[in-house]
Amino acid sequence: MEFTIIEYDPSFALQTVKMWRESKERAIGQKEIHSFEDHLFFLNHILMNDNKVYLALEATGNQVIGLLACNENWVNQLYVHTQYQGRGIGNRLLSLAKQQSNGRLFLYTFEVNKRAQNFYERNGFRIIGRGNENEEQLEDIKYEWVKI
Repeated sequence: MEFTIIEYDPSFALQTVKMWRESKERAIGQKEIHSFEDHLFFLNHILMNDNKVYLALEATGNQVIGLLACNENWVNQLYVHTQYQGRGIGNRLLSLAKQQSNGRLFLYTFEVNKRAQNFYERNGFRIIGRGNENEEQLEDIKYEWVKI
């Protein structure tokens, strides 16, 4: 599938948050606990403080189909539009995070999100811990990837 990855552009904020919320809801089976407006604020004013944020855009450049927020040690957010999952978008975004890492990445995923667990394990991540406090009050799995 043809798509491009760009650095985050605030003109895509509404689309990004809509896609992010829908993808997360599908993955964990619960509604987002924050308002849409709070989620927008988080994207535009908080997430960018400690992360590089990237968007995957459909070939036309008009549709947000993926989001990655990462730094040299952590993949903090990785979501793919529900209608575009399984088409290599997550792999490309994760590869970008690996390229920009210091050779070691950590991330958390919800235990209920089996699809994400399979994805990360296929991409070289291994479980190093369980349980992390989060707003959703769901069990977490901590993963680590180390460059070989």
